[in-house]
Amino acid sequence: MSEENKYTFENPEYRDTYRHTVSHMLAQAVKRLYPEVKLAIGPAIETGFYYDFDAPFSFTQENLDALEAEMKKISKEKLPIERFELPRAEARKLMEDKGEPYKVQLIDDLPEDSTISFYKQGEFTDLCAGPHLDSTGRVKANGIKLMNVTGAYWRGDSNNKMLQRIYGTAFPKKDELDAYLNMLEEAKKRDHRRLGKELGLFMLTEEGPGFPFFLPNGMTLKNTLIDYWREVHKRYGYVEVSTPVILSRKLWERSGHWDHYKNNMYTTVIDEEDFAIKPMNCPGGMLVYKSQPHSYRELPLRVGELGLVHRHELSGALHGLFRVRCFTQDDAHIFMTPDQMKDEIKNTVKLFDEVYSVFGLSYKIELSTMPEDHIGTEEQWEHNQDILKEAISEMGKDYVINEGDGAFYGPKLDFHLADSLGRTWQCGTIQLDSQLPERFALEYIGADGEKHRPIMIHRVVLGSIERFIGVITEHFAGAFPTWLAPEQVRVMPMTDRNVPCSEEVVKQLTDAGFRVSMDDRNEKIGYKIREAQVHKVPYMVVIGDKDEEKGIISVRERKSGETTPMELSAFIEKLSYEVKEKLR
Repeated sequence: MSEENKYTFENPEYRDTYRHTVSHMLAQAVKRLYPEVKLAIGPAIETGFYYDFDAPFSFTQENLDALEAEMKKISKEKLPIERFELPRAEARKLMEDKGEPYKVQLIDDLPEDSTISFYKQGEFTDLCAGPHLDSTGRVKANGIKLMNVTGAYWRGDSNNKMLQRIYGTAFPKKDELDAYLNMLEEAKKRDHRRLGKELGLFMLTEEGPGFPFFLPNGMTLKNTLIDYWREVHKRYGYVEVSTPVILSRKLWERSGHWDHYKNNMYTTVIDEEDFAIKPMNCPGGMLVYKSQPHSYRELPLRVGELGLVHRHELSGALHGLFRVRCFTQDDAHIFMTPDQMKDEIKNTVKLFDEVYSVFGLSYKIELSTMPEDHIGTEEQWEHNQDILKEAISEMGKDYVINEGDGAFYGPKLDFHLADSLGRTWQCGTIQLDSQLPERFALEYIGADGEKHRPIMIHRVVLGSIERFIGVITEHFAGAFPTWLAPEQVRVMPMTDRNVPCSEEVVKQLTDAGFRVSMDDRNEKIGYKIREAQVHKVPYMVVIGDKDEEKGIISVRERKSGETTPMELSAFIEKLSYEVKEKLR
């Protein structure tokens, strides 16, 4: 990173330090205005910061406004921020004297011989590992914003007391804060849960928390997405399989999931034997490969599966289609020889490039390395990590390292997509695996006539069909491009006289393969158009007496709002091109 960007938000370390400092300013403001409140913890997070408090009252918006004003005063006071250390016993006594029981608990959990660090700004001192800025004056007062209050258990344990968590954000410039707040407002309008209901895409019920129901429009959208997925994968040389949803515990023990993933799995007993509902497709894919002998001439073998998987997620983590307990994983397993690894990684990235570009989604790549809880040797991990690095570097792509966050069986490349608001979503992943082929004793006959062990790639491009639908719903604000829209054209007769002609237009458009409806209600045409706009239909076809006389239709575009007279054949040609080329 260049020297001029070192102390800007371009540098994530500086950004976290800045916001961590602001979290301490929030705690200082709370102690100034409400000294009876007890302090818990207050880290920087991706969107800003938070601080947890134990207060004898509920924080209201009025409290947040007062605290924000006090934080701005603290900024203008330009208080020096000083770090100091104390032995464990003295540190404990300091927090006891200040009446901070949560800080005392934190100190008690540290080793006996620990030296504890604190940060002091003015009259306020807080237990903290740091780092922080050198002065509250470094924080721009007009860039501070307190957002909201939620409940949070102390240390995330539901057996502990519920505290109040105040969330905030901070930027070094007011216009950056304003842009962020505007983005949040826009994000509210694009919330896929609201749009999903308004557009008839999906629903969630108390009878199935985390298990989404897809409605007719949602099924049309989902099936169109899957049709595209299949078309792309056929071109890239994939075959498709389907494996059972429930499989024996013995299989999951063999794959390692029973030891490493059991808490996220739903289990059952069949004929007095343990079974599990699959949380992923991989072990079933191993059995498919193992069901017949293979030659090196068949490799690489690219096997796709749109597999329905179930994972136990905590109820508090569920969120629309973004975090569910049941979803369709657009999985694929590539079996290959060791010398094919790099080319297959590149081929997979090219497929990702093609798919993401269709939706107008850019991405950043993260390379996740060996976790503590892993299988396989360090030498295998190092070798596979190097292959991933070389492949994407040779393609001219940048990446960042995410230390220790690989899958338990191998390193991976995670693709973080950026939507139209600049928000990021982790969807695609490419995981390199030498372990499952070993565990399942997979083989192929090499050119030398001997048996060899294949290498595997696990990969998803969309990640979860359901989650991806949530992402693109917000990305497009529900206004899907024509090829993807559940309803592509709505035909609107001006009067009852125009209904027969409109019915013929609907028939011809339907016969041409388009998704068409007709609004023949006895309503004014302006009302019909407004309603079609609310439903985000790409094209509205209006047919009145003059249109019939001239043998044309009046086509209104959702995107431009302009109405153009044209012949039906020309409109069909226009639609066909737009759908074939998947224009946005």
